[in-house]
Amino acid sequence: MAATMRAIVISDFGPVENLVIKDVPKPSAAAPGTALIRIKAFGINHAEMHMRRGEWAESVPISGIECVGVVEACPGGEFAAGTPVAALMGGLGRTIPGSYAEYTVARVSNMVALGAPGEDLPVSWAQAAALPESYATAWTCLFRNLNLQRGQTLLVRGATSSFGRAAVNMAVDAGAIVTATSRSEAKFAVLRQLGVADAVLEGPGLAQRLRSSGKPTKFDCVLELVGNSTVVESLQLVRRDGRLCLAGWLGGLDPIKGPAGPDEDRGFNPLLQMASGVHFSFFGSFVFGDDEFPVSDVPLQTIMQKVAAGNIDATPWKVLQFDEIHAAHEAMERGEAHGKMVVVV
Repeated sequence: MAATMRAIVISDFGPVENLVIKDVPKPSAAAPGTALIRIKAFGINHAEMHMRRGEWAESVPISGIECVGVVEACPGGEFAAGTPVAALMGGLGRTIPGSYAEYTVARVSNMVALGAPGEDLPVSWAQAAALPESYATAWTCLFRNLNLQRGQTLLVRGATSSFGRAAVNMAVDAGAIVTATSRSEAKFAVLRQLGVADAVLEGPGLAQRLRSSGKPTKFDCVLELVGNSTVVESLQLVRRDGRLCLAGWLGGLDPIKGPAGPDEDRGFNPLLQMASGVHFSFFGSFVFGDDEFPVSDVPLQTIMQKVAAGNIDATPWKVLQFDEIHAAHEAMERGEAHGKMVVVV
């Protein structure tokens, strides 16, 4: 009889009840360039909510775009059996079965070792599961796209999301002077605990409110996580030769609007909406694993060691069991998640 495993399966596009736990065939790592991972824990992401609803361009019945676990088999020999690893993107949950399961097969180009074979991690599996997607993406935005340096000023818009907190954690650890925004003043205390120099209410007219309160209105770097609805304003908040990276869409996916007047429907117009001398870039984590964006570039093991040493607080907001997946998706739907949720398998 073929081996089976437990998995969380999208029975049909729709509500959280359509996530069903069932026994399915256990995958095998038959192809070189892939590895079979025994999953220990996985993070929950908004992308998986959209996949479950049928709102994503690509999705498969077993969702999940990231996980941590132990290599069980790797035909090409890139990872020895027993190696603790993190895996993210590379089609997981989109074009190949994802991490909402006891096992998955991932591309080795989308994996990174977290230690030596048989070695215990310096953090729990739940803590490790909070790192791959959020921290790999935040690290790339900060230290590749933005080229953030010690002592520079950084504005993070949408800083209380799990991605935003990861960025704040690493920027503060790197010696940057961080201003963070949140839609809720009640979350300012959390941001200050993370080490930000200032916390500001997110919303329209941010530049004017900063100016009126005597706060800085130009930054060396801006990490834009609210998205298309605020990016034009953010472009005005970057000093000459400064950098802006657009990497999140907490404010929705509506296109960037053109300037008021007859050009209203023409979309983004750099001539009228960009400050001269500003470097504007984009990053999407779906490129991880491509030749230009190998996951091995990201120092996840070093980041994990900083978490273990207490330099970075990556404590998950909630640690859930396999059969609590409905509660996780319900929290996302209601906007009640105040940080990273992880599921231990």
